[in-house]
Amino acid sequence: MTLLLRGPCRLLAPHKHATCHPRAGAVCTSPPSSRFIALPQRRNASSSSTDNNAQQQPPSPSPAPRRTRPKTALFFPGQGVQKVGMLAPWLEAFPTTAAPIVEEIDHIVGYRLSDVIANGPSKDLNLTPNAQPAIMATSILILRILEKEFGFKVDERVDFTLGHSLGEFAALVSSGYIEFEDSLHMVQKRAEAMADATRKAEEEYGGEYGMVAIVSEPPHMQQLIAAIEEFVGYGSEGGKSESAENRSPIEQVLIANVNSKNQIVLSGNIERIKTLVAHVRQFLGHDPRAVRLKSDSPFHSPIMKPAVGVMHRILNGRSRRVKGREGEDIVSWPGLVPCVSNVTARVFGSREEVKDLLARQCLETVQWWGSIKYLDQEEKVRRWVGIGPGKVGRNLVGKEVGMRGKDAVKGGGVWAITDPSEIEEVLRGLEETENLVDEEAQ
Repeated sequence: MTLLLRGPCRLLAPHKHATCHPRAGAVCTSPPSSRFIALPQRRNASSSSTDNNAQQQPPSPSPAPRRTRPKTALFFPGQGVQKVGMLAPWLEAFPTTAAPIVEEIDHIVGYRLSDVIANGPSKDLNLTPNAQPAIMATSILILRILEKEFGFKVDERVDFTLGHSLGEFAALVSSGYIEFEDSLHMVQKRAEAMADATRKAEEEYGGEYGMVAIVSEPPHMQQLIAAIEEFVGYGSEGGKSESAENRSPIEQVLIANVNSKNQIVLSGNIERIKTLVAHVRQFLGHDPRAVRLKSDSPFHSPIMKPAVGVMHRILNGRSRRVKGREGEDIVSWPGLVPCVSNVTARVFGSREEVKDLLARQCLETVQWWGSIKYLDQEEKVRRWVGIGPGKVGRNLVGKEVGMRGKDAVKGGGVWAITDPSEIEEVLRGLEETENLVDEEAQ
């Protein structure tokens, strides 16, 4: 069966300033899942040939309220997706919109970050103080282009936002809790504090620090996590024992990310991580694959504790960079759209919780798998749109919810906008599924 959407594809028509995607007005078709039904379009009486007769009839009852569209989540990537030249396609396709944002980015960080993004070399862009603000700023630039050039409104089109580690800052901007200027400044200071904490650990204790992904079979994951927490002496929920707190950084390891049903990331001293992996292989009865990540710091490990204090001080201060908000609380409450916390895998519940959890997120485990499961299973989110460089986030989401690209699985899909050429496909996919209703979610 084929669903034909009646009426114009609202999201596909770019604003008058758009410079690309000429096929945006095409009629859309899509095969819906059997669990979804197409909603009939309300009849427009003014276009009927029986208008004169209709005027002599008593007014019809008000139509039943339209059933809601599938729930939609907007998500943003974390560190590791940076790439030299990642701004260039956006500046070429949308120069009028993108150029002023790039200038603003450079002004906020206080140096020509755009030159580092444009020209590299990669070793400079990959440095944490450059990579984190570059990724966050690029993500928001893409979102601003969607808003201005295509009329995409987060508060009308999206039900939840979330971001992987660093991406949480972009998620909070997109959902109206923190202004871009304040958020980018926080990301810059967070990155500097993280890099400084790593440097001090290396100077004081020696050793090599970083992150290692552990890939296992899904049935073994919970047992693997429990074994690692027993080995290191504290859990991934932030509940550390007193003995663990007293250990030197060279001895400390933490589960930095629980990314999916078959992947976690360990962070800390590399030799200690190797010992831990050997212990797991010997005593757990299976052989998980270990992959060293390209990271110059052990994010979300106890070594990052100084960064938590830096973030608390900034978040408990006032906005100083946003015109018209000088002196106001840096966190707005409520926001426009619920945002899911990395620490709790649930939506932020108060202004105070945003401040506390966003600061603690530097140290504690990123509960990405839990966040996706919560939105998929409890909130019945059926459409997922990643915004920002790289497709790592889309792949992680797809592992959990069983969707890839524009597949009409469960009435939705998992998409990513990383390049201007992908905008049309994503907006088309949203429009094709706009009138589908998940009967399980009713």
